[in-house]
Amino acid sequence: MNYRLVIFDWDGTLMDSVDRIVSSMQASAQACALPIPEASAVRNIIGLSLYKALPLLFGALTASQNEQLLQVYRRYYMELDNTPAPLFSGATELIKDLHQRGYQLAVATGKQRAGLDQVLMETQLTEYFHALRGADQAVSKPDPLMLQQILDELNVSASEAVMVGDSSYDLAMAQAIAMPRIGVTYGVHDAPRLQQHQPVALIDDIRQLRQWV
Repeated sequence: MNYRLVIFDWDGTLMDSVDRIVSSMQASAQACALPIPEASAVRNIIGLSLYKALPLLFGALTASQNEQLLQVYRRYYMELDNTPAPLFSGATELIKDLHQRGYQLAVATGKQRAGLDQVLMETQLTEYFHALRGADQAVSKPDPLMLQQILDELNVSASEAVMVGDSSYDLAMAQAIAMPRIGVTYGVHDAPRLQQHQPVALIDDIRQLRQWV
């Protein structure tokens, strides 16, 4: 494959943060006196922006309820929840290796940009990425706007880039602009669901990406 650019999703693809997202959302719902969603329901919305995800979990909320829940969730995820959220084994080495080999690297995530910046700083990976897009900088996945913004910023065509993600939202947004895509099967959506978006490959370990780029 002659890719110049590798675009990663973050949660569930590079960082094993799904359990923390689930527990933070459930704790936030309890704190806001809302019905506590099932873990499977929370897992299913991971990848979407919070503004798109919350109505799917809780139905119609008032503006004040929505804002309260957003603030409480962010505090739980960033400060209060101590559920481990490490990078997947081999992810750091893969990123450094691809960077050294001359690939441009980017992140397209359902996180807010401030949250992405924080985890990049904590993992000491900021310097390896050439472009970053959070959910508040574009339109929620599966809309392809954040991918198009990254392509425009780096002057790369869709056919020269590959999207790597664990959710159908990741693969659907790449499919919408005919960008090659690779699904990882260890995140929130299983292989049959990912396969619906005609990925170049499905991988069971992030280290296997080297075989496809």
